Amino acid sequence: MSQDSLVQRVEKDIIAAMKAREAERLSKLRMVKTAFKNREIDKREPLTEAEAQQILTTLIKQRRESVEQFTKGNRPELAAKEQAEIVLIESYMPKAAGEEEIKKLVDEALAGQTFGPRDMGAAMKLVQARIQASGLRADGRQVSETVKARLASQS
Repeated sequence: MSQDSLVQRVEKDIIAAMKAREAERLSKLRMVKTAFKNREIDKREPLTEAEAQQILTTLIKQRRESVEQFTKGNRPELAAKEQAEIVLIESYMPKAAGEEEIKKLVDEALAGQTFGPRDMGAAMKLVQARIQASGLRADGRQVSETVKARLASQS
């Protein structure tokens, strides 16, 4: 059995949600499918798996920012709705790396390198490549903080 692409999995889940009459889940899945479709139209060709993942990452980031804004604006019901969307979108993403895994990946990527605090960009490129190669995904902010701490401890 071949592994379905992200786009195919979302489409199958939309059909399943329709059959099960899960209106809430259906609208969230349609939102994801629309994001995929819009990118495909812009590109004028089918999405690659990496591009589909990038779209999901962007959607998650947007939802996190919304949760932050709704929480500040004292709108917990809207924050909870966005949080539920994050959970659904994350279910299509590769496993997220935990704090320990991120530290380990940063250490592996920067082993033998002599980076100072000014080399943040180059260090981040190495670490991001390492994370991608591992098949995991990691929160950019968390990775950035870990790299920054590692670079500061080297100088």
